[in-house]
Amino acid sequence: MNSENLSGTTRASLMDSVFSAFLTFVPLLVAIALVVSTLVTLHYLLLARQSHLTSEQKLPRQVGMLVLTIIGAVVIAMTLPVSESTRNQVIALIGVLISGVIAFSSTTMVGNLMAGIVLRVNRPFRVGDFIKVEGYSGRVTEMGLLDVEIQTESRELIAFANTLMVNSPVSVTRASGAIVSVDISLGYDIHHSVIEKHLLAAAENAKLAEPFVRVMGLGDFSVSYRISGLLTEVKSLLSARSRLHKAVLDALHDSDIEIVSPSFMNQRPQADGLKMIAKSPSQTTKEEASPEDVIFDKAEEAEQKEKNKEMLMQTIADIDAKIAETDSENKNELKQQKATAEARLATLVKTKSEEG
Repeated sequence: MNSENLSGTTRASLMDSVFSAFLTFVPLLVAIALVVSTLVTLHYLLLARQSHLTSEQKLPRQVGMLVLTIIGAVVIAMTLPVSESTRNQVIALIGVLISGVIAFSSTTMVGNLMAGIVLRVNRPFRVGDFIKVEGYSGRVTEMGLLDVEIQTESRELIAFANTLMVNSPVSVTRASGAIVSVDISLGYDIHHSVIEKHLLAAAENAKLAEPFVRVMGLGDFSVSYRISGLLTEVKSLLSARSRLHKAVLDALHDSDIEIVSPSFMNQRPQADGLKMIAKSPSQTTKEEASPEDVIFDKAEEAEQKEKNKEMLMQTIADIDAKIAETDSENKNELKQQKATAEARLATLVKTKSEEG
């Protein structure tokens, strides 16, 4: 009888010990359940469900989810069933790991990610803009989370890390217009006012606005001039440069002005009075195709897609405003229009991600 009582007491003591141990893990289990469920729900609502969002719109949400994940890890660490000193050590370890990632971010993926955030906040350039960085020039085709891609004048695609774009000087051609210039050397035997008149006429023939001429230098054998003008349609920058060169040749040659420096003429024997002027063809040459259509095809397509996205996003915002103000009879029609716009926007985003 005494042995049975002892056995029952042992079992009861064991059950109490297991129950007490379980109770110590209850806060940890509850914290894990709450953190995981919260993160999963927010991920579904902010990212998975919003398939129409662009990469620029998803970036702040992704960063927010990263911050919430770190906070969740700290909350779970605070509920660990250990002593307070051990708990503090775990939290300190998490802080050290995060600090280490940030400390080495200049040469890691995190560094490019942070630089990408800086580029989106400051917006020094946009998709489709002409930029020049590290000796390379071209049009921006894509601004990713980790790099920026440009299409050069030779139609090549070059990707630059976001950290490089932030730490290096970037020259951006303004969308409102760019200055197109041509440098040319002419002899001292022609007065500068005569040269200026013909160069200004050449700039006007090249369809440049507000042209001006500068004397850049007085050399031993020739005078250096620069004719410049404002090009308002920056997409045709390459064509405008070529057009200005041709216009300068035609304007000077048609005025019987020789574009050959005295130093070159002194080195080449020729008959007196012979001038190096090309004869104009009798028939008018047909207009050449724009080289930008071939060189910057991807940049042009990317810029058009960005414009379409902005238009669709503005349309969705306008529809939301109308839904908030209108009565219930027209809400269904507006919601249908919004769904159609969101579907088109999601198709654009999906197409871009597949191409990338």
